[in-house]
Amino acid sequence: MKRLLTIMLLTVSSTAHAGDFSGKPRIIDGDTIELASQRIRLHGIDAPEAKQTCTREGQEYACGQEATWALARIIEEHWVTCQQKDTDRYGRIVAVCYMAEGQIDINALLVEQGWALAYRRYSMDYVDEENTAEALRAGMWAGDFMKPWEWRKK
Repeated sequence: MKRLLTIMLLTVSSTAHAGDFSGKPRIIDGDTIELASQRIRLHGIDAPEAKQTCTREGQEYACGQEATWALARIIEEHWVTCQQKDTDRYGRIVAVCYMAEGQIDINALLVEQGWALAYRRYSMDYVDEENTAEALRAGMWAGDFMKPWEWRKK
């Protein structure tokens, strides 16, 4: 049993890279998690702010909260690994985060489901996913919304 545990630990540590953070995250908002005591901003995407509202079928709804819940539904109880790409001006790690041993890009999935936008100012990585969400009228695309970076300026 001890030998099996040692092999498992060696396997896990051999797949990790410097700047990687792994564990079960705490969801902060639609594009921020806390993992291994670090605030991590999801790279290349921008989700509505917590207090931001959008409109769907003529009704206002809390799309910022919906984005946070969408991220929570995506992650659920999964183990997450985030690969650091940068540090933002607030000192948060900026990373691409994955589930299922690197098979599922959480950032991409959130954009594809329509709860975040490709943050073109910093990256073009998720433009295709955004185009898919818009075409399918997924998430926020089912109604009207202000882009998160425009809402923050207001």
